Amino acid sequence: MRAAAATLKKALRTSDSAFRIGGDEFALLLPQTDSPQALALSRRVQTVFAEMLQPLQLSVTVGMDHGVAIFPQDAEQADQLIRVADERLYRLKHANHSKTTNGSAQAKTPSAPEAPAAPAPERAAPAPQPISIETRRAPEKTETTTEAAASATSAAISGDLTAAPSRVFAVQRKAERVSMTGTNAYAVLGDPGARRARVLDLGFGGVAMELDSPEDLPESLLAVLHVPILPPVRVNLKPVWKQQISQGSFRVGCAFVS
Repeated sequence: MRAAAATLKKALRTSDSAFRIGGDEFALLLPQTDSPQALALSRRVQTVFAEMLQPLQLSVTVGMDHGVAIFPQDAEQADQLIRVADERLYRLKHANHSKTTNGSAQAKTPSAPEAPAAPAPERAAPAPQPISIETRRAPEKTETTTEAAASATSAAISGDLTAAPSRVFAVQRKAERVSMTGTNAYAVLGDPGARRARVLDLGFGGVAMELDSPEDLPESLLAVLHVPILPPVRVNLKPVWKQQISQGSFRVGCAFVS
């Protein structure tokens, strides 16, 4: 139980809480977290536990399932939220168990030998079609032909230039993100101690920060991220998006670049 508690503490944010509700079941309280963020945190807990169990080389398969309930969309009372999360947990556990059982059955039960297929009736192979090879002389180039070809090439180039789409650097986020709200996560930009920004959320493709002014940010910059669950990480960032969220405060989205 101590090892499980230490692993949960390592996987969760400082604003989150974990409770044992009986047996091998735990309840996690995740403030200011929507459904995608809760699912991402659940998968992170699952990954951290898997990494903890891997060195033990257990002979018995150990798995983890989770169920998420959101206040107030799913329920407003604590007991109702736990009931909804419990139903979803057992639904996922049943699906994973069925998947594992079916996979084991297929691996252990050899498939019945297939009866040899009846030989297909022989048919006379069709005679190959003759291949005609036609030799033509290249047409002589004339001034008219040259001018027509040049005109067609110019029109094609103009069409390509007209149809070329504009380059877009900021695209819709595809990877999951984890909110750092309620934590003391921050980033040091540029030289050590030069500038500090609060980290709002963190994802596989980039990070969102809160700055007082994004005007003096270069096109690419070096930063050191300080996140409670990780050691300090040096990253190269490219600012790709910004939005004013309050008076004198801006949200700046940056992509990780190599």
